[in-house]
Amino acid sequence: MEILLVEDSQADATIAMRALKEGKIRHRLSISVNGEEAWEFLNRQGRFKRAPRPDLILLDLNLPKMDGRELLKEIRSHDDERLSKTPVVVMTACEDHEVTLQGEMLQVESYIRKPLNAGEFIELVKNLKSHWHADVILPVAE
Repeated sequence: MEILLVEDSQADATIAMRALKEGKIRHRLSISVNGEEAWEFLNRQGRFKRAPRPDLILLDLNLPKMDGRELLKEIRSHDDERLSKTPVVVMTACEDHEVTLQGEMLQVESYIRKPLNAGEFIELVKNLKSHWHADVILPVAE
């Protein structure tokens, strides 16, 4: 599974990476530290010409250069249906009900609160497996 993590906090990015590893999720992770860079990645522009299409986007809402809400609107309205229908999980420290309503209007698959809890995060990713094209959970070693 190709995952794009859009997160400007190194601490939160590290927790997400650790959780994916501990949860035995088969993945390749690309990281963008701001919304503008993520948009270039998703559109395969500039240095991202060979970027993989993500199967999942983990998106922080408060980003420099291009806000996560704006990026999400661009994703959902993109001409490429594969991109516009890519599952998005919003990672936010906000507990504001308005943020939840905005996310529902923009069709996000789920939310997770920051600071990230590794166990909750991995359960969330596993619960989205109906969106994946292949089995992403590594078999348990015997």
